[in-house]
Amino acid sequence: MADMQNVGQYRVIGVPVERVDGVEMVSGKALYGVDVRLPGMLWGKVLRSPIAHGRVLRIDTEKAGKHPGVRAVITAKDVPQRRYGLAVKDEPMFALDKVCYIGDAVAAVAAVDERTAEEALDLIEVDYEELPGVFEVEEAMRDGAPLVHEQMESYGVGKGYQNAWKPVPGTNVVHRAVHERGDVKAGFQLSDYVFEDNFRASQIHHCYMEPHAVVAESRIGSVTVWSCTQEVFPVRTLLAELFGLPESKVRVICTKVGGGFGGKIQARLEPYAVALSLKTGKPVKMVMTRSEEFTSAAGSTPPLVRVRTGVMKDGTLVAREVDYVWNTGAYAEGLAPCNRAIKDGTGPYRVPHVRVTSTLVYTNKVRGTQLRGLGVPEGIFAIESQMDMIAKRLGIDPLELRMKNLLDEGDTNSMGDVVYSIGLKECLRRAAEAIGWGEPKQENIGRGLAVVAKSPTTQASISGAYVQLNEDGSAQVLVGASEIGQGAVVVLSQIAAEELGLPIDAVGITVADTAVTPYDRGTYSSRVTLYAGNAVKNAAADARKQLLEVASKMTEIPESELKVENQRIVARNQPGLSLTFREVVQSAHIREKPILGRGWAGGKGDYPIGTRLQAKALVPGWKYGAQAVEVEVDKETGMVRVRKIVSAHDMGTALNPLLVKGQIVGAAVMGLGYALHERLIFDEGRVTNPSFMDYKIPSSPEIPEVVPIFVEVPLPEGPFGAKGVGELSIVGIAPAVGNAIYDAIKVRMKELPMNAERVLAEIEGQTAAEN
Repeated sequence: MADMQNVGQYRVIGVPVERVDGVEMVSGKALYGVDVRLPGMLWGKVLRSPIAHGRVLRIDTEKAGKHPGVRAVITAKDVPQRRYGLAVKDEPMFALDKVCYIGDAVAAVAAVDERTAEEALDLIEVDYEELPGVFEVEEAMRDGAPLVHEQMESYGVGKGYQNAWKPVPGTNVVHRAVHERGDVKAGFQLSDYVFEDNFRASQIHHCYMEPHAVVAESRIGSVTVWSCTQEVFPVRTLLAELFGLPESKVRVICTKVGGGFGGKIQARLEPYAVALSLKTGKPVKMVMTRSEEFTSAAGSTPPLVRVRTGVMKDGTLVAREVDYVWNTGAYAEGLAPCNRAIKDGTGPYRVPHVRVTSTLVYTNKVRGTQLRGLGVPEGIFAIESQMDMIAKRLGIDPLELRMKNLLDEGDTNSMGDVVYSIGLKECLRRAAEAIGWGEPKQENIGRGLAVVAKSPTTQASISGAYVQLNEDGSAQVLVGASEIGQGAVVVLSQIAAEELGLPIDAVGITVADTAVTPYDRGTYSSRVTLYAGNAVKNAAADARKQLLEVASKMTEIPESELKVENQRIVARNQPGLSLTFREVVQSAHIREKPILGRGWAGGKGDYPIGTRLQAKALVPGWKYGAQAVEVEVDKETGMVRVRKIVSAHDMGTALNPLLVKGQIVGAAVMGLGYALHERLIFDEGRVTNPSFMDYKIPSSPEIPEVVPIFVEVPLPEGPFGAKGVGELSIVGIAPAVGNAIYDAIKVRMKELPMNAERVLAEIEGQTAAEN
């Protein structure tokens, strides 16, 4: 259901343009990471720790090195002894003296084929001294708990995180940040009621279809890497620093990416492939198995959440205190979602007094990292579940309670920013209407609501773009963001075409190649449309200005009296006088210069450091939405069947309604898995369900009708008013489902996932308590 306000306003913007790369993808011609092959290429494999925590006493690689077909075996002694990491530089390439989780890298081999490499791994002998491990945050935070990283305070930090890292030395608390606005203690004293509730989420996996895949080729003094990464430039920086190379000698090329969802931001295989290529002088290919993906790559960063809310009898929110404790596993990639909670962790409500504490804790489990929504789904599950619980306690309709307290135009949010360009109340009204809120329903049928908001990415979030005009008048866009399946190449092409007055098929685009495209921080956190989109728009405007400058010289007519129209430069006061783009560009190439537009855009403000440093500019680009579901619960089995999902979103201008609909529906289905099915199951740090046979995701028969609703409130700073929409639809599904379960059978779920086993246990527990 798309608003049609943009039809006629633009030529290309707001039009459901099909993917320009769609044919090559469905025909099997697209080059994904697993498809890259080079002459003389070897296969690489990593030997990983079988224990969760222990000292490495001895590594013997002699038998592996002599195995026929093996070309190299490397361990920590063969590579630079530098630590690296997305935020905190806490990870060595190979275990230096001890391993920190089941899956930690111990050695790597390169062989003539994949099977030979796997055989060589079995021939490497490693002796360990096993140490006590800690697996849950409660035990890891106890006094005297075994330390996952004894020298944590000596670690460095990555770009953009210098002020964001606040460790507690001598503990497993790798980071703790606090944000407070108002006076929470006084707010609780003013409140008629104070309610406190606790919630828990499980660690889930990104479940991208394409595994991590990389090919590295070393030549004298330089390295080229083909990778399915979400961030080519940060990976280049990491590799250059790790191997002591200038960045000019490291080229990272992004292949087609078969899904990322935050799981392909940090380098996983790239350092090992480069090290093996440098050792052998041959190209080396590495591809993770599905089991490795589940056990050794990364999952989400799951939190415990305590929410304490002060409220008046009429439902007015007065104060809210939220404590997050996140399990980051063996390495601190969970710092980003941990800090995101500081901004997004209290919900999109008017609350005068707020305090958020966000704590990140090391354990001996597979690392937690960024996953679609960046920690916001876990927080919103707690906040929106408690909103329904408060409504029940006060005898107020959950819709009414939300409408009473939601942020609106001109309000001040929890970070002290004045809110503008917000369609949140309209989203909630339309979602409630579409789900049939308040209408009669049958027994065991329930309806639930949730409102969602997500802040924009801010510091260290720069995007650059070039737009070059070709001699035939067509345009070539160069942008450093990765295309990870979301359709960025289509939207960025539309932006350039609209700004230049070109048809979409006259725009070519090249993305994510560090030797060709300008710098971009990467594809994550719904930032590409806003930042890369603005960079492309600015670059196209620059190219357009240069085009008019050349045309002005050719016609001796001032630029102000010329306009762009149908791939021509037309004199405003002399309609019969015009030049084609081709004529102007050819003249520029002969007499002037190439027409190359340059543009950039980036985040504002000083999030996510936990406290505002100085009164910097407010941060534009908050995204808002509301979601509603209808469920049917079988009280005999605990099975929950979602009958309908409504997902209403204020994404600013919908640049491409076809892609926006796809993003909303896809993320909602992903949220359904998060709500009802998905979790990594552990036994003393070991993942016991490392395959899609045992890790449950929604299948086609379980996917209900999903109704996307567009609420277009343009953002003045966005490209043609766009804000972005990629992550938002995953955020509110779990609390909406939980609220619907309660509406159906009066059982409150506080832990994710809400699978049949847990729902039935809650039903039986409630029945026993009543008896």
